[in-house]
Amino acid sequence: MRNTFILFCGLLGMLAGCNSVYVKPNTLDTTEVFYADRGGYSMRRSIKEAMERRGYRIIVGKATANEDVDDGTYSVDIDKNQIPKNVKYMVKVSERSELFRPIWCAFNGFWWWNFNVSIANQYTGDELLTWRGRGCANSSVRLLERILDEMEQ
Repeated sequence: MRNTFILFCGLLGMLAGCNSVYVKPNTLDTTEVFYADRGGYSMRRSIKEAMERRGYRIIVGKATANEDVDDGTYSVDIDKNQIPKNVKYMVKVSERSELFRPIWCAFNGFWWWNFNVSIANQYTGDELLTWRGRGCANSSVRLLERILDEMEQ
């Protein structure tokens, strides 16, 4: 019985995902403009969609150049974008390719995400959010909504 309880607690801990979040509450103004990088995997897209639903204006900047860097092993496509001066906030997302986990995330979006998110105030240079996260798709989006609730004025 004791081993079953320990196994159950361990399983619950693994299913919860792992997140480390630092937030400055009441720091986002919904009337301001956000800059976000183009494209990305699911977390980057989900952040842009969630913020647009909340009334933020999200821009990706104007492409100024595209450079293909090839070192013989890897080929990397680098976009250079012009960020307008009226951008107050910048959101940066680095993420790994999502993994299809039909059993692990069966009732929570089926996809496993691994990501880093940062939101900074471009006027003051303050970092308002740092979030290192892993988890199923739907639980990560729900946590994003709670984080944004806390950050909005």
